[in-house]
Amino acid sequence: MPRATQARDAATNYRMFCAGCHGDNLEKFAAKQWMEEAGTASVERSIRNGILDIGMPAFAKTFSDREIKELAGYVKKGIPADRALLKPAVTAEGIVKSEEYNFVIDTVVTGLEVPWGLAFLPNGDLLISERKGALHTFSNGRLSAPIEGLPPIMAFGQGGLLDLALHPDYDKNSWIYISYSALDTTSEKRTGSTGVMRARLSENKLTDQEILFIGLPATDRGHHWGCKLAFDGKGYLFFGVGERGQHFDFPQRLDNTNGKIHRIHDDGRIPADNPFVNTPGAIKSIYSYGHRNPQGTVIHPTTGDVWETEHGPMGGDELNLIKPGMNYGWPVISYGINYDGTVLTELTEKEGMEQPVFQWTPSIAPCGMTVVTGDRFKKWENNMLVGSLRFDYIERMVLDGQKVVHTEKLAEGIGRVRNVVMSPDGLVYIGLEEPGMIVRLVPVE
Repeated sequence: MPRATQARDAATNYRMFCAGCHGDNLEKFAAKQWMEEAGTASVERSIRNGILDIGMPAFAKTFSDREIKELAGYVKKGIPADRALLKPAVTAEGIVKSEEYNFVIDTVVTGLEVPWGLAFLPNGDLLISERKGALHTFSNGRLSAPIEGLPPIMAFGQGGLLDLALHPDYDKNSWIYISYSALDTTSEKRTGSTGVMRARLSENKLTDQEILFIGLPATDRGHHWGCKLAFDGKGYLFFGVGERGQHFDFPQRLDNTNGKIHRIHDDGRIPADNPFVNTPGAIKSIYSYGHRNPQGTVIHPTTGDVWETEHGPMGGDELNLIKPGMNYGWPVISYGINYDGTVLTELTEKEGMEQPVFQWTPSIAPCGMTVVTGDRFKKWENNMLVGSLRFDYIERMVLDGQKVVHTEKLAEGIGRVRNVVMSPDGLVYIGLEEPGMIVRLVPVE
């Protein structure tokens, strides 16, 4: 490994080179005699020469003598005084190799029921939604009691409490955005539609709730709700609503919200330049249409492009570049077939309908999507990461402009991926539906 080009402090060197195997808080060490010795000679020797039989590399070519000494002091000082708190370090057998990085899969939270939305608060706490209708914060290793103040939720089938997003100016206004399956409390039957609200968090309660969007029509079906949330750099909120399993009724018509990508202002107002604001009978929030079940929405941080993934039927999952007013074809065109093996449509393309940038056959059931940012996975910068519910992995997608030029499967066998997000410190966090937990990818330099 080449020597570092510039000196870094011990905490930074530990975070970048050691935390993957030894934990953010120096908790993953075997209790050894060096912890009780005076001075740091033993620690320095281990850092410099490595411990090859357990897979710890030598860092003599990475750090200067001064950096090694400072890092040894940081480690020695940070080891928990109560040695019973120590956990086993990650060894070579626990390191996953990929094309660009070796990484470990670190467990963050367990015991959840279908974690859906993940959002990091400025203080480092993680906000987590469970599909069953529970909202929590995770702070200092502890999951909070359910947060009060949620709206009526239709937790049925694929529906429930869905995605989370913070306002781009959260530090100033404290708005949290929540998508959910909105239960129609005026109906005698159990019906619902996709909803979006915003609220503020005070202690363990939501306050100042404002409903920004309720889809229509409500139906009694429990699937294809959408609904991932994404803010662009101009403060517009984008989100997708599924066609609720009624593909012949909704996606190609503009008089309903289903099977569409929507764009609204942060307070729910309709942007004046939305493509259908002047179309008689059209829902004004519609940005694009002809979608099946969009469960990945992300704004590319460099280009500002709006990207979306959606579930096809049996085959034909799609990655789409979303453009205003465009028709993405469902169910007129598709690369998939019906679940019973019969032909849904003979057409895979048609004039006036957009083609996917990328399509998956067989279906991977894409869910959750993020763009890699930060300095921890620098070689993946601006790559898209897409979760697979069906095949239990993360797909890394390399873009050249608006084309996918390379893909790689990461963390195969990890479990049913419901969401994937970047943390403020540049790590990849993954919400797993089965088992119900949150893990993260930590690079091992």
